[in-house]
Amino acid sequence: MIAAAALLGISGGTAVGYGIQAERPPTPLPALSQTELAYPAEALPAGEAPAPLPASQDRQVRTDGDLRDLLIDRPAGWSENEGAEWLNDGWMSVGTLAHWFDNEGDTFEYFLESGVRRIAGAAWKKGSDREATIQLVQFASGVDNAAAEFADGQRWYSSETEGGGGNEGDLVKGSGEGRYYVYDVPRPQPGFLSLYRARAVMHRGDIMIEINLFDTRPISKKDIRTLAEQQLERL
Repeated sequence: MIAAAALLGISGGTAVGYGIQAERPPTPLPALSQTELAYPAEALPAGEAPAPLPASQDRQVRTDGDLRDLLIDRPAGWSENEGAEWLNDGWMSVGTLAHWFDNEGDTFEYFLESGVRRIAGAAWKKGSDREATIQLVQFASGVDNAAAEFADGQRWYSSETEGGGGNEGDLVKGSGEGRYYVYDVPRPQPGFLSLYRARAVMHRGDIMIEINLFDTRPISKKDIRTLAEQQLERL
């Protein structure tokens, strides 16, 4: 009975409040127009306007150009890998990149939803056994953190699944969260020589960076770290 009385009291009070409010005249809304502008009414004189950023400091100017120009130069002693069929004049298609993943269809859909803009790449070889690949995956600038999220996912894959898992890699200096990984356990290749791999995954702005080294012999940390630091500096 006490609970019912309390409930009736609350309901009754609410009804009375609504009734009182309904009897009051409506409160007029404020005017939509502003009396004063928050910015200058006239443009600043030419001498007082701030100068635009130089191209060396304006990252968008650099990344809006030919993305292939932001790939590092081929190191001395390396040659172009003419057998890299995934490249076409330094470009890689989104479909080709998605094909490298287990769930090709889902990955392709993810790339489209994430606003992948274009992919530049390079493929080199040194001697008969060592190969290197670089991909710069650029996302549309309007998609927040797309490059960072893609890089995070690939770092998780590198540390948790490849080489038996548990490889946390090493931090690429000046990259924020970028890391490089060296896998001491070669991938099994029945009928072929063992295949060792090292990988670096980073991002800078709207560009995700991936570098891979492959060899039939173990790869040193210095080799993958040097390429990663040079590519990051280039961006």
